[in-house]
Amino acid sequence: MTSVAVIAHQGKSLGGGLRELRALLEARGVTDPIWFEVPKSKKAPKRVKKAIAAGADLIFVWGGDGMVQRCLDALGDERATVAILPAGTANLLATNLEIPQDLEAAVEIGLYGDRRRIDTGRLDGERFAVMAGVGLDALMIRDADGTLKDRFGRLSYVLTGAKHLRLPRFNAKVRIDGEPWFDGAAGCVLVGNVSSIFGGVDVFPHAEVDSGRLEVGVITAKGVTQWLRALSRTALGKAEQSPFVQVTTAAKVRIDLDRAMPAELDGGDRPARKRIKLKVEPASVTVCVPAGSSSTGAPALKAGQ
Repeated sequence: MTSVAVIAHQGKSLGGGLRELRALLEARGVTDPIWFEVPKSKKAPKRVKKAIAAGADLIFVWGGDGMVQRCLDALGDERATVAILPAGTANLLATNLEIPQDLEAAVEIGLYGDRRRIDTGRLDGERFAVMAGVGLDALMIRDADGTLKDRFGRLSYVLTGAKHLRLPRFNAKVRIDGEPWFDGAAGCVLVGNVSSIFGGVDVFPHAEVDSGRLEVGVITAKGVTQWLRALSRTALGKAEQSPFVQVTTAAKVRIDLDRAMPAELDGGDRPARKRIKLKVEPASVTVCVPAGSSSTGAPALKAGQ
């Protein structure tokens, strides 16, 4: 028998809210789920561990990418399955896994959909499922967090990103699987686990969430004009054709910077640092996806397998 837990970010909304979620679960026979509500995503990891200790093997996560990231990181080596209820601002992992922003549909996927083992990355020991980076993306996310994001949603990223386009570049040395790959001035270094990482834009169109590899991109754009050229190519799904973008794949990545730069992880800001180590963890977590989903290439498991 499946033991169900719910870990919900109180500040996020979807459909009729948490009251409707309780009703939908009850109507499907889940009458007494393990239930935790948290005021911020940083509080979620302790609840994940409590839910697992209480026997939960299916955990519904109510929130955005930051909330999902915190919960996936807290799983450790536990094989509990995560069902995403996309109540956040961007919901990029849910989008890449074809989970709709429809509460009833997301509950159905959690209870009756396929189970798929997907890769995650690790940045200096912390797990992520969507992306990690340093430079413009991290500055954009850092400045959008809080009141601005609550007020303007996705538009807040555009507003904060625009003000950083003129910032001087940093010098970066990037090693891919132990070998030198990039050495020069950059405005952003991105490492992605999925294809769509910004507002539905396929920054890494060839990415597979279960490929056993991470996508790596360096943007060398300088000034507003070059950034707009690079971003316009990216928006068209042709980032690789931009003279200001270099991409590759990796199992391990090391990034050394000439000065400390803010970092970001699945839409959450992290402290500035000069050195970053990342690696892929193949098939490290199990998530619920729509039955027959084509979002990834690996065989899916039926509920209960």
